[in-house]
Amino acid sequence: MKESKLATISNLFEDQEIRSVWDPEREEYYFSVVDVVKALTNSPDARKYWSVLKNRLKKEGSEVTTKCSQLKMEAPDGKLRLRDAMATKDIFRLIESIPSPKAEPFKVWLANLGSERVDEVFDPEKAVKRAVHYYKMRGYDDEWIKLRLAGIVDRNKLMDIWKDGGIHNDYEFGILTNEIYQGWSGMKASEYKKFKGIRKESLRDNMSDLEVLLTDIGEVTTRELAKEHKPYGLEENKEIARSGGEIANITRKEIESRLGKSVISQSNNMGYRYKDENKKLENK
Repeated sequence: MKESKLATISNLFEDQEIRSVWDPEREEYYFSVVDVVKALTNSPDARKYWSVLKNRLKKEGSEVTTKCSQLKMEAPDGKLRLRDAMATKDIFRLIESIPSPKAEPFKVWLANLGSERVDEVFDPEKAVKRAVHYYKMRGYDDEWIKLRLAGIVDRNKLMDIWKDGGIHNDYEFGILTNEIYQGWSGMKASEYKKFKGIRKESLRDNMSDLEVLLTDIGEVTTRELAKEHKPYGLEENKEIARSGGEIANITRKEIESRLGKSVISQSNNMGYRYKDENKKLENK
């Protein structure tokens, strides 16, 4: 398997993240073993649970542990780290070793996940429908979903323009994105997340209609300015991104003058909130 072909994917089983990588050559998923263990057992220390289970399986002569690979996956701090991972068929075998009432539902989810991903390669519309269903299940209305999907398309167009302008790594993309956010909201993305009380969650998924719209204005304006002025390199693109954010801020001020209140809200769309710095969750 060529790791360069792999990218970390975050899939959800019953609202629990299962990190995985998709190998397009083999059309196969490789899943984080610790994430699977955590989803099935709700263990407060899934790593320790897996360590004990792995040792027991080795002593029993099980072949399951020999199928375990070390693959790079995104850690909570955003960095790629090596993690124990198994292909779909081996995860099925691992599940047999874990007593859990969630075993059968997980198997069904796992089986559907693989087939859906392959189907989406041949029919991308299915991926769009899946995204719409995902948002509707979480209570978003049609207008918000429409804005969100349009924003994804516009964001991809902006990324292409940035690439043409000599921007190629995530660090630089993050800097330019922060210029836009800071230009219209006065906050970097990380500061905006903290303001809303979110951490790992998507910032845009926790924005109001107006917040999403202003973000889109900033990014579309940045894209059009970049197409016209053709900046190259980080510094030139930062200036253009800053201008795009500032133009969106003009729109923000006009809206706020008519509304009589700020359009930037601390509200989020999570079904939970963080209780303390140890990332404990509490239902709303």
